[in-house]
Amino acid sequence: MSSRTDLPVLVIGAGPIGLAAAAHLIERGLQPLVIEAGPTAATAVRSWAHVRLFSPWAEVVDPAAEKLLTPTGWTRPDGKAHPSGGDWAEQYLLPLADALGDKVRYNTRVTGVARAGRDRIVDADRDGQPFTVHVEHTDGTEERLLVRAVVDASGTWSTPNPLGANGLPALGERAANGRISYRVPDLKDPAVREQFAGKRTAVVGTGASAFTALAYLAQLAQDESGTHAVWILRRGITGSTYGGGEADQLPARGALGLAAKKAVDDGHATALTGFRTAAVEQVGGGQVVLVSEDGRRSEPVDQVVVLTGLRPDLSFLTELRLGLDDRLQAPTELAPLIDPNQHSCGTVYPHGANELAHPEKDVFLVGMKSYGRAPTFLAMTGYEQVRSVAAHLAGDLEAAARVELTLPETGVCGGAGLDDQPDTTQNDGGGCCSIPGVPAVPQLITLGAATTGGSCSPANGC
Repeated sequence: MSSRTDLPVLVIGAGPIGLAAAAHLIERGLQPLVIEAGPTAATAVRSWAHVRLFSPWAEVVDPAAEKLLTPTGWTRPDGKAHPSGGDWAEQYLLPLADALGDKVRYNTRVTGVARAGRDRIVDADRDGQPFTVHVEHTDGTEERLLVRAVVDASGTWSTPNPLGANGLPALGERAANGRISYRVPDLKDPAVREQFAGKRTAVVGTGASAFTALAYLAQLAQDESGTHAVWILRRGITGSTYGGGEADQLPARGALGLAAKKAVDDGHATALTGFRTAAVEQVGGGQVVLVSEDGRRSEPVDQVVVLTGLRPDLSFLTELRLGLDDRLQAPTELAPLIDPNQHSCGTVYPHGANELAHPEKDVFLVGMKSYGRAPTFLAMTGYEQVRSVAAHLAGDLEAAARVELTLPETGVCGGAGLDDQPDTTQNDGGGCCSIPGVPAVPQLITLGAATTGGSCSPANGC
């Protein structure tokens, strides 16, 4: 068996944070091996290409990644401009993956990680063993890899929270999956637009994604008669339901909340409050009815858009000794720093390898996955995480412990402050404040318009 120092560092996921991790590892003289389940880099980001980031280019390009890109002739986009998910992928993430070359493997899914020859029970010489990684290729073939460390940047995009208010799928949710989606619909896509035009849609959630969907549907309602949204809220509507409005510390977020409010005020959306979904019933005409825990029933709707957050997939890490907070499913030392009851994006203290460590040596969950179910992640925070982790793995403990990030003053987003009793499963769990076409000052959203202010991460939490 090769010595551990001869082996690569596994990076799971070729998204923004995973690719940045690879760049930092290379900068430290370490060999990364990036495993990506999708056919290209940034597969998740490209699935929400229509969503525009609050963060400008200056805040979503990692410094080590830029150093890797510069010799290729890459030109950094205007730092003040705000990319869409598609822009971010095409102009930065895909070129970065190309620069990494054969260090990135596509169409390969990690199905399990363990210590070589040790299940999670065995103590003997545990830390001295490399990790064995089981992967499956799209053709069904399997492979086993040996690596010296594991950096899991697989995010949470693939595991949205279900419709049920108790965190479990509502009764009938799976059976009605043809009528239920868990993403902000791209109404510029003709096929998607046809699904919602002239139809009644239930929008479940109270975070930025739900506001986005309401704004989209309200605009569609102006063009297509019969289009209407039923907004499902688990609590009542209060003065803080729509965010801070003109007083919001993040103006674009305030604008989005005002757009959702206008959708209700103009009659394009009907709010159904205090409604905690327990069941989905299919009725005539292909429609469905949502049933609350107290027995109330929604009106029949044609589509249901569930935007109640995301959660980490830990299924392939069960043979590792992880130290996770029992509420957030985030690393134990990190959890108090990101508790959405206390913190928002701009008030989370920058952190690194020390806070991300687990009882299993040399295993790190980074990026949105490190936040578990907390919805307050910033791309800049993820870049700082992987800088610190790479330094730690290279043995530079002083650099790993040093904070090299100053968050922008406007980087305030996520669930804290939206209610006296925050319900984190109701926030936009894909990170914070990614909104398509939100202007810099509170005003009505125009679909596809450029945004000129803000500092938050995209819909997949990167």
